[in-house]
Amino acid sequence: MLLRVRVTLPDRPGTLGQVARTLGVSGADIVQVVVLERLGGRAVDDFTVVWPGAARVEGLLAGLAAIPGVRVDGVWRAIGAPTTTGQDAELLAQVAANPTDGVATLVDAVPGLLAADWAVAAVVPVDWASRAGGGTATVGHASWRAPEPPRLPEVTPLRARTLTMADGTHYAIAPFGRAGLVLVVARDHTEPLTAAGFHATEVDRLAQLVRASAVILGDRLDLVGPRPVTTVT
Repeated sequence: MLLRVRVTLPDRPGTLGQVARTLGVSGADIVQVVVLERLGGRAVDDFTVVWPGAARVEGLLAGLAAIPGVRVDGVWRAIGAPTTTGQDAELLAQVAANPTDGVATLVDAVPGLLAADWAVAAVVPVDWASRAGGGTATVGHASWRAPEPPRLPEVTPLRARTLTMADGTHYAIAPFGRAGLVLVVARDHTEPLTAAGFHATEVDRLAQLVRASAVILGDRLDLVGPRPVTTVT
């Protein structure tokens, strides 16, 4: 299976090599490395690896934790192939080519781009700011892996951000800036794996995709129909 492994490590020569060797010794075949952050002598890296289905991850976690200065932020199952340069542009081209299904196209594709489990285009009342609690969220479109009914966090106020709920589910939220429409992406907590929360660069990427899609789709966003949804409290 395909796993995403996120580690925080010292940004100095040799440490990345130690992490890569440990992954290899543990049985992981590295297919991609993405640097999410370099700041203050530390780096946050995402490794996408092919992992033997029968192997346990405890040995991998122990090996990584034994490297001085290395912290494992999360290990979780990735959906689809590793992301490559140009996928965001290709997705926006698909949205533009078939704007009638543009929101559905975006919602269905985003989980694969962000190594998430599912996504939902949620709708809140346009007058949410004047309502107690911001108004009840409804669902315009849900990706194929979304639970039924999807359980959403409080999506207001409408700004790009990340949330983690008490059950361990991580959410990234990005508003379209029109019609009370918000894209919500989720990583579920599934034992024995523990997904990392959405990094700021991932939230920025999601927000850029949503803003660009909003420009492409324009008035069509007003046609996204709601259906009831359970809100996480």
